[in-house]
Amino acid sequence: MYQLDALRAFIVKEMRHILRDRQTLAVLLLMPLVQVVLFGYAMRTDVRDVRIAFVDPAPDHATIALRDRFGATDRFHTVAVVPSTAQIRPLFRSGKVDVALLLQPGFASALESGQHAQAMIIIDATDPNSGSQRGAYVAAVIQDYQEQLGGPVAVRQGLAILPPPQVVVARVSDTTADGAVVTAQGGPVAPARVQQVAIVPQLRMRYNPTLESVNLFVPGLIALVLTMVCALMTAISLSREKERGTLEVLLVSPLRPWEIITGKVAPYLVLALANVVTALVVAWALFRVPLRGSIVLLLAASMLYAMVSLAIGVLIAAVTPSQRAAMLGALLATMLPSTILSGLVFPIASMPVALQVVTHVVPARWFIVVTRGIMLKGAGLAELWLELGVLALMLAVLMLLALRAFKPRLA
Repeated sequence: MYQLDALRAFIVKEMRHILRDRQTLAVLLLMPLVQVVLFGYAMRTDVRDVRIAFVDPAPDHATIALRDRFGATDRFHTVAVVPSTAQIRPLFRSGKVDVALLLQPGFASALESGQHAQAMIIIDATDPNSGSQRGAYVAAVIQDYQEQLGGPVAVRQGLAILPPPQVVVARVSDTTADGAVVTAQGGPVAPARVQQVAIVPQLRMRYNPTLESVNLFVPGLIALVLTMVCALMTAISLSREKERGTLEVLLVSPLRPWEIITGKVAPYLVLALANVVTALVVAWALFRVPLRGSIVLLLAASMLYAMVSLAIGVLIAAVTPSQRAAMLGALLATMLPSTILSGLVFPIASMPVALQVVTHVVPARWFIVVTRGIMLKGAGLAELWLELGVLALMLAVLMLLALRAFKPRLA
């Protein structure tokens, strides 16, 4: 009972110490909020306001209707309509145009006569990802225009407007060299009559139907916020105490090493919970990021990840000799991996195999899967038990290492 009272008093003392430091408290509470807002608005891969120019040497009602179709969307902004390709190159070089659409003379006549109307798409591909998305948007508008004219069509890479592919459908499994068709039983029969059909695929996006990149990044930002508050600030705080020699005072107290660590990190766990709640409120109020799963499970998983980050911060503070070294170590060991190797910005599947192996020891990698699963997919414990189990295992290992590294420091 005495030990619990001493631990409780130590935690209250640490909490009062943080509350007295108004500057640090403001940073701990406001900086995560600023991070979520700034990154939520700035860290986006959506392609908007595409600047397009048209090369229309012989305008007719079809080319004008197609240009108007682009102007009616909210993604395209018409910069210029010029009669020749020579006027396009300066626009690309000066960065005034992202996409150019070249329309052949006699465009309407070709469509009315049933011929292939040629349309060439030229894209500024200095940013390959954005360039491919812009090309897809242009192709989608052209395809929508053609479907309005009547009949399914396909916009092929290359630029020509082509009829749909023909699919041969037969009730047989193989064909012999002389053209005879063999049935499943193996007997030769007369060549079968084939049926030509048009395949019109329908695309449906699950969990993020509007393809808003903010729905991808904001759940991952919670991991970045918790890493900063828990790992970085804990490492800095404990290393500062070591430099000042105040940890030596604790040697005369009856507190054990694990109680000292608990008392030091407990206030940051409370701040982490406050930051998670704030981030969730901002995600819903400003960005309309959905929360389809259990908020209780999300908060519990966030506290588990916060404790993992706290254990990393304690371990870094125990093995570094100064506050500056602890800050640098925390940045290298937590912030950089949490940003680059967690899947927050770059897909893990696109990384080299060696880096994919390294990502398994990055706690943020597992936590981001949890946050995105709960918020976007409505996943529960049955789907996320593996990720939560890995985080719990990391917590046990890191706490054991932190206690062993911290105990000699106090001794």
